[in-house]
Amino acid sequence: MNRYTLILFSFLSFQAFAQTTNELRQQLNQIISSKNATVGVSIKGIEDKDTLSINGNLKAPLMSVFKFHIALTVLNKVDEGKLSLTQEIFIKKKDLHEDTWSPMEKDYPEGNMNLTLDKLLRYTVSHSDNNGCDILIDLVGGTKEVQKFINKQGIKDFVIKVNEEQMKNWKNLYVNTTTPLAATALLEKFYKGEILKESTTKYLYQIMVETSRGLTWMKAGLPENTELAHRTGISGTNDANLRVAMNDIGIVKLPNGKHFIISVFLKNITETQEDTEKIIADITRTTWNYFTKK
Repeated sequence: MNRYTLILFSFLSFQAFAQTTNELRQQLNQIISSKNATVGVSIKGIEDKDTLSINGNLKAPLMSVFKFHIALTVLNKVDEGKLSLTQEIFIKKKDLHEDTWSPMEKDYPEGNMNLTLDKLLRYTVSHSDNNGCDILIDLVGGTKEVQKFINKQGIKDFVIKVNEEQMKNWKNLYVNTTTPLAATALLEKFYKGEILKESTTKYLYQIMVETSRGLTWMKAGLPENTELAHRTGISGTNDANLRVAMNDIGIVKLPNGKHFIISVFLKNITETQEDTEKIIADITRTTWNYFTKK
């Protein structure tokens, strides 16, 4: 193949790529254009470098997606030898608030017991435990430490100032934010082993695969038994039926062994919860079809 043939081949390949990416963009816009929500999406093929974003710089309330960022901060301290997954942490009864989502509180309503850091991370990351989340924030030194560590990874569009207990105040639901593009960038750095050591990277990836929340969201848009390492987040609604946010970010493994990252954030939603879940599932399904048919 001579130089001119190679240039022509590259040009035609780029045209084909641009065409299929534009088709995906059009399909995603069709899904979100008529919805009563502000939607931001960021997609990236890890190995093939395909990228697409719609409203990628949306300042989106994080909700429980921030438990991924908190887990990264905790596990960095494990890497540094300051914490250990096997160390036991004393959980006081006053730490286990009843008026919040907490499988841990349901399992140990009386508190005053020891749990390993491993168990606490699994409650928080895999099962989105709000009490576990706040205990971990305190363990690493507060939200400022999480902010500092995530910024250190080169992620600037990220704000964390309040914990789960403080987010019971409606206004505080809007305080912790990121963007779809920033979430995707962080997930990619994490997956490539650029943030944690190999063992802690594999550990966090696996407990994200074991996520028990949001089964009718991103996961519902993928074929059964597809490997998805993800973290969800959702707010309640106010008297006007306004939901601050519903989010799902994750890494999807394709049949060919490659992966794509998808970050979906919905803000100021007045759709029903069922219809909002379907938006996330439909975006994920359409993206899966793009990567498996291109």
